[in-house]
Amino acid sequence: MTMTITEADKILSDNFAPWVLALGLSVESLGDDRASLRLPWSQELAREGGGLSGQALMAAADTATVIAVSAARGAFVPMTTVQQSTSFQRAVTGSDVLIEAVLTKLGRRMAFADITMTAERSGELAARASTVYAILG
Repeated sequence: MTMTITEADKILSDNFAPWVLALGLSVESLGDDRASLRLPWSQELAREGGGLSGQALMAAADTATVIAVSAARGAFVPMTTVQQSTSFQRAVTGSDVLIEAVLTKLGRRMAFADITMTAERSGELAARASTVYAILG
C-alpha cells in the first residue's frame, strides 16, 4: 500500500532532525518499493570550490531510504541505519539533485536499498549509495 506524497512529506517534517530538515528535501514520487526526493541546490550546502557537499548527499540518500521503507510498509515505523556506503562520481554545482531510493529487499526486521543521486540540470549521475536498515517497530 503506497502512501501519498503529502503523507511522506509529513514523515519528513515529523521524524527528522532540524539539520536534516534544513536540507530542504521534498518528496517527488513514491512507489511500492521506491521513493524519489529532491535536494534543492543551495550555496549553503556547497563546499570549497562550489560543489555540493558529500555530507548533504549522504544525508539525502539516508533520508530517501526511510521514505522508501515507509512507503512500502504504508506508514512510518521506527528504524535505524545499520550501514551506508556511498560512491561519488562527479561534483554537482548549481543544480538540484534527484535522489531515488529503490528497495532491493524488505523483510520484517531489515531493509536494503540502492540509491542513485542525479544532477537534475545535466541528467548525470553524481553518486550512488547502498543502505541497510534495521526496522525497530
